[in-house]
Amino acid sequence: MASRRGSSTVLLPGGQTMATFTKHSEDDEGLPHATKKTMADHLRKFEALFNMTPQRMRMIVEAFKESLELGLTKNGQIVPMIPTYVFGWPTGQETGMYLAVDLGGTNLRVCLVTLEGGGKFEITQAKYRLSEEQKQDDGQKLFDFCGECLKAFIDTNLESGLIPKDQVLPLGFTFSYPCSQERIDHGVLIRWTKGFGAPNTEGHDVVEMFRKALAKNSVPAEVVALTCDTTGTLIASHYVNPKTRIACIFGTGCNAAYMERVRDIPKIAHLGIDPDTEMAINCEWGAFDSFEHENLPRTKYDQIIDETSNKPGEQAFEKLISGRYLGEILRLIICELIDEGVLFLGQNTYKIEIPYSLDTAFLSLMESDPTDELLMIIGIFNHFFALETTLAERQFFRALAKLVARRAARLSACGIAAIVSKMGYLEEGCAVGADGSLYNKYPKFAERIHEGLHDIFGEKGKNIVTYHAEDGSGIGSAIVAAMTKERKNANIYPNY
Repeated sequence: MASRRGSSTVLLPGGQTMATFTKHSEDDEGLPHATKKTMADHLRKFEALFNMTPQRMRMIVEAFKESLELGLTKNGQIVPMIPTYVFGWPTGQETGMYLAVDLGGTNLRVCLVTLEGGGKFEITQAKYRLSEEQKQDDGQKLFDFCGECLKAFIDTNLESGLIPKDQVLPLGFTFSYPCSQERIDHGVLIRWTKGFGAPNTEGHDVVEMFRKALAKNSVPAEVVALTCDTTGTLIASHYVNPKTRIACIFGTGCNAAYMERVRDIPKIAHLGIDPDTEMAINCEWGAFDSFEHENLPRTKYDQIIDETSNKPGEQAFEKLISGRYLGEILRLIICELIDEGVLFLGQNTYKIEIPYSLDTAFLSLMESDPTDELLMIIGIFNHFFALETTLAERQFFRALAKLVARRAARLSACGIAAIVSKMGYLEEGCAVGADGSLYNKYPKFAERIHEGLHDIFGEKGKNIVTYHAEDGSGIGSAIVAAMTKERKNANIYPNY
């Protein structure tokens, strides 16, 4: 049977089908490839779709600010602005031995952190891979697995003498999914993100589920604090660099945290906390512009990703800027051009037609390819997708990768600018601790954020500097546990 790509399939005796396409050594020039001119024409169309003017960015910042304010005023808003019950900044003098457990998007990480004061610390850690099955399996089973891993980690470190015998260690649990918290050692999961779907977890207190798992595995640890990686990043980064005012994560997910005055959080006014006290706010800003889709520049490719995702309509901002989706945006564009007969005619394209087969890491490689012939891009398409490319096509793919990633960085700048503008940090300037695979590994991502801040604020935008943050889910979680223990020992807001 012939396919629309000019390739064909042969039925094998065993009933499987084998894809075939013929290629002769002298055929290369004859293969119907896109020319430099057609590629340039297409590129112009995509530039118009993905470029964002400073004026458009400033409009997004204003809408973003309104969303943040609304989330602080009332519960149940699109951007939930979750009070974390982390009161104020660390002193930098916190000391002691703490455990930190981080249930991340791809790994479970277990850390033993010794805080030495003076902004110094030591850390020992282990990582355990989470399978896709575990992410969709029953929620309590997921927490039981966390308990087993923690038990194994503690046993290993007891044997080596790192952990003293007969000691119950305070534990900071990093759980980076939207939770509603009424106190620091409690959190009800609002909804799974980052591809998790474990049933019997949404609407449940995850600390209670984790405590059950610890009891079941006889783990000598006491859960003192539940935080998300972003709040941990804010606290850890300030511990080491006290100029830090905001923390952001740009990775599989995206989020931000900052320190707000209690008087400006109307929705917790009834708690009777001193209005001058500061509390860290976990924005959960990946949800900005969800459902209504009034402010963000969504293309049809973004709409396809949203409609086919496990949470249609939700996490609108995250779907434009997170590492989970950038590769997929590029793949959808390529597939559209295949269908239009512009790319890969006469080649079998089934591999690149598999959703999420084009990882964001490939975009990062495409942009950093140092060779004139773009050999790295030849390698990616050849090795992973069995596709031959011309130089014109490779230059086009690289330019597309840049458009998609640059839009993500500039939108990220809009989020940072909304907090800066709301808190009045522009004049004095501030440091923004940033973490996550996109920020750390994607070429020029940080530069493009800075360029975006400059486009939004003009020259003063240079006062806002992002830097590679301290480890929030390990060190940060441990510092939060230390701050919480100290606060409760001093009988300050002991019920929170």
